[in-house]
Amino acid sequence: MDKFSFLNAAHTSYFADLYDQYLKNPDSVEPSWRAFFQGYDFGSENYGLQEDTVEHVSTQVPESLLKEFQVVKLIDGYRMRGHLFTKTNPVRTRRTYEPTLDLENFGLSANDLDTVFNAGEILGIGVQTLRQILIHLNKIYCSSIGIEYMYLRNPEVIGWWQSQLNVNDNQPNFDQESKKYILSKLNQAVTFENFLQTKYVGQKRFSLEGGESLIPALSNTLFISSEKYGVKECVLGMAHRGRLSTLVNIFRKPVHELFSEFDGKDFEDLDIDGDVKYHLGLTLNKTYPNGKTIKMNLVPNPSHLETVASVAEGITRAKIDTDYDGDDSKILPIIVHGDAAIAGQGIVYEVAQMSLLNGYKTGGTLHIVVNNQIGFTTNYLDARSSTYCTDVAKVTLSPVLHVNADDAEAVVHAVELALAYRMRYKKDVYIDLLGYRKYGHNEGDEPRFTQPKLYKAIANHDNPFKIYSDKLIAEKTITQEYSDAIVEEFKEVLEHGYEQSKKEDSSKVREFMLERWRGFHRRGLDAMLKNVDTSYSKRKLEEIAKVISTVPDGVKFVRKAVKILEGRASMVFETDTLDWGMAETLAYGSLLEEGFNVRISGQDVERGTFSHRHAILRDEISEVRINLLNTNPSNKGKMDIYNSFLSEYGVLGFDYGYAMANPNTLTIWEAQFGDFSNGAQIIFDQYLSAAEDKWKSQNGIVVLLPHGYEGQGSEHSSARMERYLQLCSEDNMIVADCTTPANFFHLLRRQMKRDFRKPLIVFTPKSLLRHPKAVSTLNDLATGQFQEVIDDTINPEHVKKVVFCTGKFYYDLLAQREKLENNSVALVRIEQLFPLHEERIKEIIARYPHAEKYIWAQEEPRNMGAWSYMLQRFESVKLEGITRPYSAVPAPGSSTRDKKRQQKVVDTVFQA
Repeated sequence: MDKFSFLNAAHTSYFADLYDQYLKNPDSVEPSWRAFFQGYDFGSENYGLQEDTVEHVSTQVPESLLKEFQVVKLIDGYRMRGHLFTKTNPVRTRRTYEPTLDLENFGLSANDLDTVFNAGEILGIGVQTLRQILIHLNKIYCSSIGIEYMYLRNPEVIGWWQSQLNVNDNQPNFDQESKKYILSKLNQAVTFENFLQTKYVGQKRFSLEGGESLIPALSNTLFISSEKYGVKECVLGMAHRGRLSTLVNIFRKPVHELFSEFDGKDFEDLDIDGDVKYHLGLTLNKTYPNGKTIKMNLVPNPSHLETVASVAEGITRAKIDTDYDGDDSKILPIIVHGDAAIAGQGIVYEVAQMSLLNGYKTGGTLHIVVNNQIGFTTNYLDARSSTYCTDVAKVTLSPVLHVNADDAEAVVHAVELALAYRMRYKKDVYIDLLGYRKYGHNEGDEPRFTQPKLYKAIANHDNPFKIYSDKLIAEKTITQEYSDAIVEEFKEVLEHGYEQSKKEDSSKVREFMLERWRGFHRRGLDAMLKNVDTSYSKRKLEEIAKVISTVPDGVKFVRKAVKILEGRASMVFETDTLDWGMAETLAYGSLLEEGFNVRISGQDVERGTFSHRHAILRDEISEVRINLLNTNPSNKGKMDIYNSFLSEYGVLGFDYGYAMANPNTLTIWEAQFGDFSNGAQIIFDQYLSAAEDKWKSQNGIVVLLPHGYEGQGSEHSSARMERYLQLCSEDNMIVADCTTPANFFHLLRRQMKRDFRKPLIVFTPKSLLRHPKAVSTLNDLATGQFQEVIDDTINPEHVKKVVFCTGKFYYDLLAQREKLENNSVALVRIEQLFPLHEERIKEIIARYPHAEKYIWAQEEPRNMGAWSYMLQRFESVKLEGITRPYSAVPAPGSSTRDKKRQQKVVDTVFQA
């Protein structure tokens, strides 16, 4: 009896549909069918080695059904590989790939073209000839849009994409008004760049020429997101390419202000140095004719390109948390990349890995790559190993749409598809906008030096406006007169702005997200050194202490956790000796009661790298995360704390963005060890230390960097204090190294109690977390304020030598003084290194009338630590430096050698 006779009894369309389902997700089909399809696949794919199998299958399965399977495989081939055979490259012949989508590779031939197949129903076109099926497949997968989505693994999501692509064969279907709108935005983009090229020949502007369809794509995205999906706000991060066009044509930056920047006029605000025009940001509320409004934020960005992606994501998350009550459908993050940058910059991977993590997710990001196919002077074949610049998207199983930038309608259509995906699935999606770069990297380069053939093709290539205008004229949507008229009309707008700019004497920097910072003021050094009342009621501190030392009803903690809570209670209610972790926790608790929020992230922050914080405890039974601070009924704020993934650069950028958008949240990033922060150096250099001076952008980010020499080797000792102090100037940031829990408590509170914000770098302890002398009383927290300098308590009349020091090294020196019973050496702690409180230092110096020497002592090598900084900034008296010798590394790998060097410095301090 024929083993497969049952196949003759059902309609072949059923088998085709079932086989298509099997190809998407084998586990979703009934086991016997799965076994049949596996046998068929095995035989057909290995026919050279398994002739008996193929013959066995082909003789028992009806030929018509075999053909159906082959057509389904053809359809699947287009879905999987169609993007490799598209018409998406406007100026280059694309690379060839094997195997092709030729019929012969699927067991079909030209003889089958007019055969009718039920497999057409998979494409939503019903029973069709193979010829018609091929026409539809090429329209969907191989025209101006190539899409990668078959690796997404979730069959429901794959099915969603297929249903979307089957609509109108993935071809744009815009009405006349929409087409005219797309043309108008293309006109603005093209005419704007032509105007700048005429008026400012050779000036850097990183033009959009070759990728102008970005402008209608962005404009339409913002409108559709507001109109169709109810999005209230957009956060846009982008590098330089096309930024000026985006500022003018999307964010409505007054063109006369831009032209004043091109003229190089000085800034009207003499307190800032400003930045180049293609780094600046802008915030705009845009109201559409239908009355709906969307807030748009273009984030300032330095020359470090992809850096802004992490910052934009942090801003978005801050707004989700505080403005939209956790509803990520109300805000849309968009990141515009360059092709060389997205393929080459490591932070792109870091930001991609954030996208689904609880502490960092933003409901999906729309990524748009302005693909010039060249990076600076580097051809794409030298710029990456991957097939596409967007292959990083596959890390998070994000779909990618490759689209020809010359086909404006296809671009807008692709972005609408991407937006629909983001809003439905709340995941990242990528648009690869394949265009070209008309001029050199910065309009001053000569690209023909390195790409003569490419730039010959570009020189003869029409711009996207002309291509689209000619198309609309041919289909009688517009006339040539209409096209010419809108060009002249926009030229007049630009010309008027140009003439207006000639009447202005200065440029201005518009503050980014100004409305977020109402009530905060830009302040200088005087304000930074003023006393701030950071005291807090002792009774309230005791109540907070009860909350954080009590197991909530219905919860069971592991025994070690209970002991930690018992220890907290003992510190406050029995011994009155609060350690570092307790003072830190009480600082957060007091701020929460006062209505501030707290956000902390970094590697191991929930527990603390050195197991001192224990902000999150877990129920032993359910493993539910419990933050005891959030259980306080007196809270007006909320604390969020997240263990980050293994990233410094991306996470610090994210938290910086969070703090930028939320000045009333104490936002903290903690490095696992202080020197690990060197992986985030760009954020320190370009944002923390410089953003206020460049962009008028305040930020209250707090960075905790564990620091101190305990013989743990080169990478676990020094937070490289010297680097941060070198960045300090004027009034740009605060650098502190506290020695007592109480002073840290007051420092954290001071950060939020001021009417301005500055980045705060704190060199936090490791061994001091449990040092018996590094303790404070509850009264120390309840009263007083942060002390920039802490004087010694010994009799000043006996002092011959005044030693200034900071941090953990103070306790090493103190131990030696007690051992020697030497009361002639005063140890003065500099708790705030920048800004240096010189008046307080002078007062302290005056207390020691018999002092003969003034010393700066540190445990770091002479070319590191604060010595060079103190030598430059300490003007009260002449300092002598006592340090370890100059060294290429912060510390030796041998703990024995480290102790010897440390002891030598300590001994030298107390030598006569």
